[in-house]
Amino acid sequence: MRPIQMVDTKNQYLKIKTEVDAAIHEVLDSAAYINGKAVQDFTLALNNYQGSKHTIPCANGTDALQIAMMALGLQPGDEVITPSFTYIATTEVVALLKLKPVFVEVDPVTFCIDPAAVRKAITSKTKAVVPVHLYGHAAPMEEIMQIAEEFGLYVIEDNAQAIGCDYTFSNGTRKKTGSIGHIGCTSFYPSKNLGAFGDGGAIFTNDDVLADKMKMIANHGQSKRYYHDLVGCNSRLDSIQAAVLNVKLKQLDQYIAARQKAAAFYNNAFANFPQITTPAIASYSTHVFHQYTLVLNGVNRDGLNAYLAEKKIPSMIYYPVPGHKQQMFAAFALEAYHLTVTDWLTERVISLPMHTELDEEQLQFITSETLNYIHSV
Repeated sequence: MRPIQMVDTKNQYLKIKTEVDAAIHEVLDSAAYINGKAVQDFTLALNNYQGSKHTIPCANGTDALQIAMMALGLQPGDEVITPSFTYIATTEVVALLKLKPVFVEVDPVTFCIDPAAVRKAITSKTKAVVPVHLYGHAAPMEEIMQIAEEFGLYVIEDNAQAIGCDYTFSNGTRKKTGSIGHIGCTSFYPSKNLGAFGDGGAIFTNDDVLADKMKMIANHGQSKRYYHDLVGCNSRLDSIQAAVLNVKLKQLDQYIAARQKAAAFYNNAFANFPQITTPAIASYSTHVFHQYTLVLNGVNRDGLNAYLAEKKIPSMIYYPVPGHKQQMFAAFALEAYHLTVTDWLTERVISLPMHTELDEEQLQFITSETLNYIHSV
């Protein structure tokens, strides 16, 4: 059996090595390392895949969130509602721009932001909501957009973990996550479903004015060279990363299908064990399984984590410390937060290996050893 990886980017690369290497050498031959043809080609291809009117590539997913919030003109002290149960980048950017993060609960089944909690958290200072499509499952965007329209709020989708996920509205309309809110943001970190060979990110919008503004912000606030109309930043997707991503984008739907097949194997293996709750999929969403995350019931999560490590099976805990308990946000009266669902999840979730290269022998070993631990305690 091949060694089991949490994310196997090497074997994924080997399957497309010829095409990737050729694309990289094309960039090297052109010497257009910044804003070259590869970036233009990838931007167009991604825009077509995503179904957004505008796609703006940038240096990473965190920059994408920052540029989005800068473009919306949010001012220090403005409140931004976000789930506490997410990676720190989602809320880190809020504080970086001197905005106020307002942490709310997630749904215990989908792990995504709870619309009822969003509605309850809105004040006169609330300006935006950042739903996170966590682990590859869509947040309930139809309800979020209705609330945003009712209260005049912006919606910034954090789509870093769910590119390729489809959302179905109550009228049957389907859209890709990241193309529903006022702005969508994603990451191309190597472990992502669409991963580069380094950092990268992108921003999506259907708003012409916002698109122009975000393009300027990402390029030092320039309207044209050496004319800086806005305070901006330097956030570019380089040509080599774009070339790699353009090859991998053609494989994305196949990558998603491979992840869904692995998830189905896991689901079937764990189906009859009440100690394990497998990932749910809401009727409005597909699941692209950036992570395969279990909720354990009456099982020592840290004990399972250690046991699997002994068996050379990697596992991860996403996320052991939620945002409302992070020291970096101490200035925001963290003691006022009582997020019982979030706290409950942080004590019980564990993620098993999930990537495109898992084979049946590996999956059988992972599930068997997980159940061996369950049976032994």
